[in-house]
Amino acid sequence: MSEQINNNPNPAKVDSRKTEINRGIILFNKLGIWVIVVALVILGVIIAMANGSSFFGASNVQSILEAVALQGMVCSGLIYVVYAGNMNDMSIPLTMAMAGMMTVQSINLGFPIALAIGVLSGVCIGLINGFMIGKLKANPIIWTWGFNLLLSGIIRVVWGGKQLYADSVAADTEYAQNAANSFYAISRTYIGGVISLMAIVMLVMFVISWFIHSKTSFGQKLKLVGTSYEAARFSGINCTRVVTMSYVLCSTAAAVGGIFYAALRKTASYENGTGYDFACLTCVLLGGTLLGGGQGSVVGTLGGVLAYGILNNILSWVGLGTYTKYAVQGVVFLAIVWINTYSERKLGKG
Repeated sequence: MSEQINNNPNPAKVDSRKTEINRGIILFNKLGIWVIVVALVILGVIIAMANGSSFFGASNVQSILEAVALQGMVCSGLIYVVYAGNMNDMSIPLTMAMAGMMTVQSINLGFPIALAIGVLSGVCIGLINGFMIGKLKANPIIWTWGFNLLLSGIIRVVWGGKQLYADSVAADTEYAQNAANSFYAISRTYIGGVISLMAIVMLVMFVISWFIHSKTSFGQKLKLVGTSYEAARFSGINCTRVVTMSYVLCSTAAAVGGIFYAALRKTASYENGTGYDFACLTCVLLGGTLLGGGQGSVVGTLGGVLAYGILNNILSWVGLGTYTKYAVQGVVFLAIVWINTYSERKLGKG
């Protein structure tokens, strides 16, 4: 049998491009923000020792947890909106403010009822956002930003731009005054005299969020919706319901954070929550969640929140001024987000 001769004038070229993935990138992708958390802790220990103090001292640990507690509460819900591919919820600041105002305004009904009313106000805001974005396909950024402005106007009209104080709103009865005192106490209570109630609530919210995200059918549907909305729709998933639920969870978490914020400041005001929309989004992105949706984790988001708190703590040890802190935080956060994006792209996930 004669040997076949290859007369192809343009033989296929061998792909000589490098296909090996750097081990460091694989490690970072697996461990995510926790690599940064460990690095920041080591840096914090060194700086604290240089100042003759202990980074792991009870007072310093308390300071870190209290600093990130409110942000962590909000982030435990915001991750669902980002994970679903809706980028951000710009109505977070006024959702927090509204929840605080409603809670204080209802304080005469008793602390548990006032607390429930504050949380329900967040649920209602989430339902409205979910309906407009999930059902009517409104642009998530434009709608929530506009709704934030609307809520700001409503609060200023209803309460005349005034700040509310629980002890002033409470009627001159022992029951109402006790309710006001209980409201203030939730941000100043320490369990065992060591860890604040705010930090415990934050951790509990993250555990609940992790369970919903990882152990329920909703979490699986959310992943598919965030990865490919059209594929999820054609597979029979009720995408409107999934998106709506993501906004309800986000606004509910923001409402809880807003109630604790008002209790901490001893004031309910339309200014409460200012800046939390972008600050919390930064933590979620630091945790490895992509703006495009479909990738990320609740555990990673917790890491992003802790990284934020530890970095702030380190900058305080160094003695930097407020504005210098903002500049350093911005540079570090942009660098970490770039590293996350780079690692995802190298692994073919970006």
